[in-house]
Amino acid sequence: MSRTGIARVSVVGKNIDVTPALREYSEKRVAKLSKFFQGREDVDVSVVLSVDGDTHVAEITYQLGGIILRGESRTKDLYASIDAASDRIERQVRKYKTRLQERAHLSPRFGDGPGGAVVNGAAAEAEPAQAAEAQGPRDRVVRTKRFPLKPMDVEEAIMQMELLGHDFFVFANAGTEAVNVVYRRKDGQYGLIEPIYG
Repeated sequence: MSRTGIARVSVVGKNIDVTPALREYSEKRVAKLSKFFQGREDVDVSVVLSVDGDTHVAEITYQLGGIILRGESRTKDLYASIDAASDRIERQVRKYKTRLQERAHLSPRFGDGPGGAVVNGAAAEAEPAQAAEAQGPRDRVVRTKRFPLKPMDVEEAIMQMELLGHDFFVFANAGTEAVNVVYRRKDGQYGLIEPIYG
């Protein structure tokens, strides 16, 4: 792990060796985004590079206290994938910059807990239905995710879901202390699932 600007950066490869040139390029792309996180020392960045057949995949994950930003791209060229994944994160940050700053500076709960873990990006990383069907029967569990829950309000959960680019997000509701799910409805609005125990 190296430090690029204000971020701690880890670049790893799956099914490929990360060359010094790839590592340097990834770190330079990550450093361009550091302008958005001035004054923060809790920024961890993970860059995972992989090859699947002739598809080159770059996954970039930023963790800032309790907020997770994730960009992924699949192209025929690894450098292009790194660029596209980084650009996705930049668009997310620009879109939510004001909300991120308010959460980071005003919320006393922001980043609380061990490692400031949210859902560690795992809540909404469900396998697409087509991939699950291709791997076997529909009633078979093909992936299990375990993650710590950080108490947050519904608005913060929606923001985190949007930052991750997913359709649902599991969280611990700070108001009710129950596990809830926010999701994006077909009409573009949001829904909230609140369990009733008993």
